[in-house]
Amino acid sequence: MQMELIRLMPETSWQAVFDEGRQQEAMRQLEGGGLLVFPHLAFELTGNERRFLVPDVVHGKIKNVSYDAREDVVRGATLGGSDVAALKQMLARYAQQSLDLVRSLLPRYVRCLQPARTSYRPAEACGRASSWRKDDTRLHVDAFPSSPNQGKRLLRVFSNINPDGKDRVWRVGEPFEQVAQRFVPEISRPLPGLARLLQFVGITKTRRTEYDHLMLQIHDHMKADGNYQANVSSTELRLSPGSTWIVFSDSVSHAVLSGQFLMERTFQLPVDAMFDPARSPLRILERIAARPLV
Repeated sequence: MQMELIRLMPETSWQAVFDEGRQQEAMRQLEGGGLLVFPHLAFELTGNERRFLVPDVVHGKIKNVSYDAREDVVRGATLGGSDVAALKQMLARYAQQSLDLVRSLLPRYVRCLQPARTSYRPAEACGRASSWRKDDTRLHVDAFPSSPNQGKRLLRVFSNINPDGKDRVWRVGEPFEQVAQRFVPEISRPLPGLARLLQFVGITKTRRTEYDHLMLQIHDHMKADGNYQANVSSTELRLSPGSTWIVFSDSVSHAVLSGQFLMERTFQLPVDAMFDPARSPLRILERIAARPLV
């Protein structure tokens, strides 16, 4: 039986407890390319934090304020002094609440889960892109040019904190294997020595594997193909204020059509920690390419 794109979750607390059956269901939903949507799980701002619900909290050419708990540093904010300290506290609280939720819901992942950045996105998603490559209103799978993940999954938690009742509107496209079968034949192999050079000059933080090369090229080919964007089968999702959703964004083809004021937390997960590693983009691409990619 075909999996539903969305599984609605009734919980209202970030410290909710899930029995083993629901944990298994949640894991299979995510690994199968679906979303877990909590319509009533809100990230609550304090009265003092509501002053951050303005677009100029972030520098104009940057789409988000980011917080790295490993360094305890906020980047991208226009604020200073006590204001940036309060904003950091807000981001740190979201990072912790997201981790609490993932630990309870997806305990199989916890031992291997690697925390990445937390972000706050106060800008309107529609109309802000400076180029087609940066235009997230076009369908794409997530891949980051400067941060190769070398095959690890990108598990992301999102929360709509819009104060004006405005939905976050997503468009979700075809399954990853269909995306890969469509675009991989168009992609050339990376030039020998290029990955080492990119890391040496600081363009990438770690070595870009052939997997990372393929994912970046798939991302770009998807966004650049106007015919594909116009005609591929897709579903529109409206994610309301006060809702939270979880997704593997490296395998779910998605576009953000509109929305403003969003919280986001990213985790990386080694493929072997999955319940079914064969469903990962790494294993799918290795089957298509018929060779190891990391």
